[in-house]
Amino acid sequence: MPPAWALAGLAGCALGPALAGGPAPQRIVALSPSLTEAVCALGRCDRLVATDRHSAWPATVAALPKVGGIADAQIERIVAMKPDLVLLGPRSRAGDRLADLGVPVRSFDARTHADLRHTLLALGDALGEQANAVQLVRRIDERIAAAARRLPAAWRGRTVYVEVGSGAYAASEASFIGETLARLGLVNIVGSGMGLFPKLNPEFVARRAPELIIGPRTSLGDYARRPGWATLPAVRRQQVCLLDNTQFDLLAIPGPRLGEAADMLVDCLLALQSR
Repeated sequence: MPPAWALAGLAGCALGPALAGGPAPQRIVALSPSLTEAVCALGRCDRLVATDRHSAWPATVAALPKVGGIADAQIERIVAMKPDLVLLGPRSRAGDRLADLGVPVRSFDARTHADLRHTLLALGDALGEQANAVQLVRRIDERIAAAARRLPAAWRGRTVYVEVGSGAYAASEASFIGETLARLGLVNIVGSGMGLFPKLNPEFVARRAPELIIGPRTSLGDYARRPGWATLPAVRRQQVCLLDNTQFDLLAIPGPRLGEAADMLVDCLLALQSR
């Protein structure tokens, strides 16, 4: 299934004591990679005192204490760190328990580009980095637009299938990944009516016959052997972007590196075209 740590994102729902009007938090625990990345992108990595076990960017966060994940946050250890703000992804089970203990908690969930923009601005307000947040949102938008301009005209309007995890989970048009694809000029074979990250069978993809396939090497390594896939345009023409772990994290984490993800996808398509 899709890795929950990657697809759990940034939100706008608050739990616990309100932060509005108060001093900017100085001791922050971030319990999802997207939130860790957002804090650092806003220039406040120095305020992080711990992260979830999966946070890996920027490299400096590797040295921070790791306090669990979505399903197993280490509540007592977090409280002992005396945080004045804990940031949670939407699937975290720790929010109510921390709030009951008087720990300021905010939960974030980015399902779309608009959600991400809203959340980065809200987080900028909470951290006293309003101007940086506005600039960050602008840079992300500009980088995606620049990536779209780099896409060769021959790729525009081509159909694409994006796999996001073992078991053939796909990114639909409604997901933040789907929005990035649309902004680049690609046409997703998985419609928005199927949910954000639906599980598909190989026959569905075979019927839709995508001209491009994108996904993690770990789950797509057998793509040519899947039922009905040998005759797909993408397979016959070898128009397949197999992503390593670092590239897949970049694509699957709904955070401030969204523009870099768009660039990475365009770079892959340019490499395919040059074959």
